Amino acid sequence: MGGLARSWSVALQGVDGTVVEIEAAIGGGLPGIHLVGLPDAALHESRDRVRAAVVNSGRHWPNERIVLALSPATLRKAGSGFDLALACAVLAASGTIPQGALHRTALLGELALDGRLRAIRGVLPCLLAARTAGLRRVVVPVAALAEASLVAGLEVHGAGSLAQVVEFLVEGTPLTAPDAVGEAGAPPSPPDLADVVGQSDARHALEVAAAGGHHLLMVGPPGTGKTMLAQRFVGLLPDLPPDDALALAAIRSVAGRLPADGLLSTVPPFVAPHHSTSAAALVGGGSGVARPGAVSLAHRGVLFLDECAEFGPRLLESLRTPLEEGEVRLSRAEGTVTYPARFQLVLAANPCPCAPAHDRDCVCTSLVRRRYLGRLSGPLLDRVDLRCRMHPVTALTSGDQGESTAMVRARVLAARAAATERWAAHGWRTNAEVPGPVLRSRFALSRDALRPLEAGLRAGELTARGADRALRVSWTVADLAGLDRPDRQTVETALYFRDRRAA
Repeated sequence: MGGLARSWSVALQGVDGTVVEIEAAIGGGLPGIHLVGLPDAALHESRDRVRAAVVNSGRHWPNERIVLALSPATLRKAGSGFDLALACAVLAASGTIPQGALHRTALLGELALDGRLRAIRGVLPCLLAARTAGLRRVVVPVAALAEASLVAGLEVHGAGSLAQVVEFLVEGTPLTAPDAVGEAGAPPSPPDLADVVGQSDARHALEVAAAGGHHLLMVGPPGTGKTMLAQRFVGLLPDLPPDDALALAAIRSVAGRLPADGLLSTVPPFVAPHHSTSAAALVGGGSGVARPGAVSLAHRGVLFLDECAEFGPRLLESLRTPLEEGEVRLSRAEGTVTYPARFQLVLAANPCPCAPAHDRDCVCTSLVRRRYLGRLSGPLLDRVDLRCRMHPVTALTSGDQGESTAMVRARVLAARAAATERWAAHGWRTNAEVPGPVLRSRFALSRDALRPLEAGLRAGELTARGADRALRVSWTVADLAGLDRPDRQTVETALYFRDRRAA
């Protein structure tokens, strides 16, 4: 006797989910399982996993022809997260589970051969997609309950095995409910900016970068504090708003990097890949479905490239599109995925390969020095708003101690608040996000304030894009100074930090 039933699951493409309808039809031919709807290799293998899990859970497996169709049929489906939905669809078609029990319910999880339910990646974005599609409840592995609890507006249930899910759907036996999401404790105190000795220019550049969302390059000999400043940068940034924290958690979930405690972190991420990293690890990739890379894991936070001149040119050039567009697109045979990647780039480099403590001890020729920093191409540097040269520390005196992180952060938050109020009606949050044409037309500066920029353009020292970025920096400097709009002095300050190239 044949039967037809439906269940629902979610397919992921990057961090975007699509609800998948799974239809199970039993009867009409020789016994066998036929899976259609563009499944990948892992999903093809689910036929054997699902059958073994159903039998080992004490349920009857139909000895007939079974067709499992995943719709939309043109959407590629990948991974083992459909196992639970496939098993329940077959059991509903055979009459074990009432078909009405699956209505508006998403089923997520990988099945072991003995019926245990295993955790999968990407539960958080799957639940966000299920909520958007109008589903009312979801069943996830118990190990993913903390992650699932981050999504409000859904009835979430956690199961440890297929047998528990069947009892829940047939008899109403309750499953594990997620604990109430607690408040995240106070994050560990970041290193204090007061620890950095001297380097007033670099400290000022760091403050401007934090206040306006600008990218930063620091060049100087070893031991001058480049890494120390970068590590203290996150302490100057404001906490992530809930939407950004949830978007970052979704990226971490897909990458398998989400903490297991179920608490949503509002601390901006700090990601520092080694210079030997691969392109797939930096911008995302891998075989099959492309996974997020360091640029996406640093979304709404900081990507720090220490010894950036040691990175391969291909790696550095791959950053240009994410820097400009705030996202990265990765194409594979299975399709194209898009990951958010709106980060602040902080670069640190030695002035030459031998990197002595003082320039007088350098043994590199001028050609070697030019080639070394020449790995940072002009188009990449043109996207870096602030550049500062750091000098060897000559004194370790207490009187040279700079301001603390708390003092600088207070000014940064005030400047960010001023920028947010100014740009909120246009949909921008920081000065670094404002398009150049808007700054040049609707928010144009006075002729006197623009003279330094025009002189730089005529002399060939600035590109049009560089001039736009200098305008953005000048607005940030004005916000830090409490001015309504930039004047000539703030524009000159912005140009000062663009002209500080290492030689």
